[in-house]
Amino acid sequence: MGAEAEERPHGAAVVVDGFGLRGPRGWAFREVSFRAGPGTLVAIEGPSGSGRTCLLLALTGRMKAKEGTAEVGGLPLPKKMAAVRRISALGHVPGVSELDPAFTVAEHLGERAMLQRRFDGSVRTFLRRPSERRAAARARIDEAVAAAGLDLAALPKGERTSVRDLERLEALRLSIALALIGRPRLLAVDDADLKLSDADRAEAWALLRSVADSGTTVVAVCSEAPEDALLITTLDATATAPATEADGADGAGAPDDGDKAGSAGTAGSTDKADKPAGDLTEDTTEEGAADALAETGRA
Repeated sequence: MGAEAEERPHGAAVVVDGFGLRGPRGWAFREVSFRAGPGTLVAIEGPSGSGRTCLLLALTGRMKAKEGTAEVGGLPLPKKMAAVRRISALGHVPGVSELDPAFTVAEHLGERAMLQRRFDGSVRTFLRRPSERRAAARARIDEAVAAAGLDLAALPKGERTSVRDLERLEALRLSIALALIGRPRLLAVDDADLKLSDADRAEAWALLRSVADSGTTVVAVCSEAPEDALLITTLDATATAPATEADGADGAGAPDDGDKAGSAGTAGSTDKADKPAGDLTEDTTEEGAADALAETGRA
């Protein structure tokens, strides 16, 4: 009981100051600054090509920022990228973390549980009897599936349903369940509201909000953020989060375990108006974001 309690996820505070990433043809994003306490729902809003995914991957230690600083769970970026990867997990990120359409739901869940046990398990885990390891893996799968709101019995063929036969919202739930098997402190999801109806979009945000409420910090890329999320934009604009008792009036306080709302987020060049219209060397560009993503294997 005590060992299981220690493994329960607790959200990672995120502190970002002047964060930026530049590719060969320009900045993917820059001058991003915000604070988010553990268990915050953070929405990165902006159009496709504005560097949203690059920011998501940089915050989870998958891409190396070129300027500014950030801390995730007290771990500095980019210095501790490997450590940040260990406490974070990717849900749906096209071209980086995708579901295999030929796999069934059960195959995806079983593979992820096996990899989790093999690469992240403690020595004590390997000393358990095979039956105990299987039971522990099944319990972890059931916990993640329940947290993601994925009703296996409602799928066309239950767990034997192929990914290609899942609706978009069901596939999103599965990708989140796979990420939650590792009990991360930070969950990152790309294109959270892509190709969803209004009703499905509301369900997707309710799901991400419930994950955040359970203690895991959630960072989600979207085209339109919900009002109760901490809004970060990758455009040259300033976004403000709704004021809460945790923020205080000015949102300037450093996050702590009780600060879930965080403070305002900003992104983009702060002196863009002072530059010639044709000068893109210091501004965020779609080409810069594409180049940066290409380095991760995503064209």
